[in-house]
Amino acid sequence: MEFITANAGHIDALCRITDQAKAQLKGMGVDQWQRGYPNREVWENDIKNGAARVAVEDGKVLGAFTFLTEPEAAYAAIEGAWLADLPYASFHRVCVADGSKGLGVAGKLFDYGCGLARQLGLKSVRIDTHRENLPMQRALAKAGFTYCGVIRLIGGEEDGNERIAFELLL
Repeated sequence: MEFITANAGHIDALCRITDQAKAQLKGMGVDQWQRGYPNREVWENDIKNGAARVAVEDGKVLGAFTFLTEPEAAYAAIEGAWLADLPYASFHRVCVADGSKGLGVAGKLFDYGCGLARQLGLKSVRIDTHRENLPMQRALAKAGFTYCGVIRLIGGEEDGNERIAFELLL
């Protein structure tokens, strides 16, 4: 498995994997990603900005996420406390293809993203998820992330929605 910056040729796979994740969340009764986000336009913007990353094996996209290094507006206010007040990277839109679930792809995506953050001299990685998204919470715990509190999303289709936030010190 290799990790690369996504390009326009990956957009259909990114949308397909996102649709699979939306269906899984809906099937679990989780109200996350059920209002049109993320969508093709979001992924196209991530690709344009060089932020979308994919895990690829034999030409097939197994998983994806967005890697950002600018401060996340929604993380400025937290009910709880971040582990540190340091420059951080954030992971968003983490998803794994249905046929690749249970193979450790999410953990490898996290490892790769943390490596990118270290290369940039960042000391922390932050991420958030829905309170009821237990598969993601298990993946985050396995990767060593610590629960820090509750944030509210800012902007977009999920504006104002509550998410639980996690941080990993590098």
